[in-house]
Amino acid sequence: MATLLTIVKAVLEIAGMALIAQFAIGAFSWKRRHQNLVYKLFEVVTSPFTRLTRLVTPKFVLDRHIPLATFFLLLVVWMAVLFELAGSCRADPQQRACAAVQQSK
Repeated sequence: MATLLTIVKAVLEIAGMALIAQFAIGAFSWKRRHQNLVYKLFEVVTSPFTRLTRLVTPKFVLDRHIPLATFFLLLVVWMAVLFELAGSCRADPQQRACAAVQQSK
């Protein structure tokens, strides 16, 4: 269980960092951000998460706010996975993925 939670945590971290990088690139060239190759690369990485966020958010949420909502949704899910990982490692500390959790204490 801890291994699966560690994989989910890593995927969430990658998506969150890609959203942060996408915002940073967009901040430097906001009007031309959709022409930037690196911005498009990060958009490919984050698009499954932004689509999912668009599906679960109400329609009155503007499309331009979806990336921010995605980031906060990822943050909440990441924290939930962290707490679940800690609980799983407390329940069975012999799991392989729990070695990294125990070293970080």
